[in-house]
Amino acid sequence: MVDQQNFAKLCIVLISDQFLNKPMQKNIHQGRNVKRFREMLGIKQEVLAYELGEDWSQKKISLLEQREIIEEDILKQVSEILKIPVEAIQNFDEEQAVNIIANTFDNGSVGFQRNDSCTFHPIDKIIQLHEEKIALYERMLKEKEEMMARLEKMIERL
Repeated sequence: MVDQQNFAKLCIVLISDQFLNKPMQKNIHQGRNVKRFREMLGIKQEVLAYELGEDWSQKKISLLEQREIIEEDILKQVSEILKIPVEAIQNFDEEQAVNIIANTFDNGSVGFQRNDSCTFHPIDKIIQLHEEKIALYERMLKEKEEMMARLEKMIERL
């Protein structure tokens, strides 16, 4: 998944006119950029291959990520799947992005704090939900028994 640091990088790249409008440079490796964005978004190669269609496999995605220049139609498909502009893949320069991030953000200025500790254990939540489900079934069973008893009394009166 996307951690907060990579999310900040991704946001800066996507909104920065410097990256979206600068002319193509020879040192931009589009395959590496596809890999960077895919990893920042937490998408596996297999998932990207599946989204691209039957002709694609994990190995083919790996080969695509090694290519310096990628065909425009493939770039467009990949950008639609990753939900990022084609220009971001074509023009992303990690060195410039790191410089912008380093010069723009300092500790705490992003608007959120990093919290690596989870406040609850997922297994505890599952157990809690299971216990709530059992309690609900018990209440429903009790209501059913009470209703049956009332119906039996009504039948006896008749």
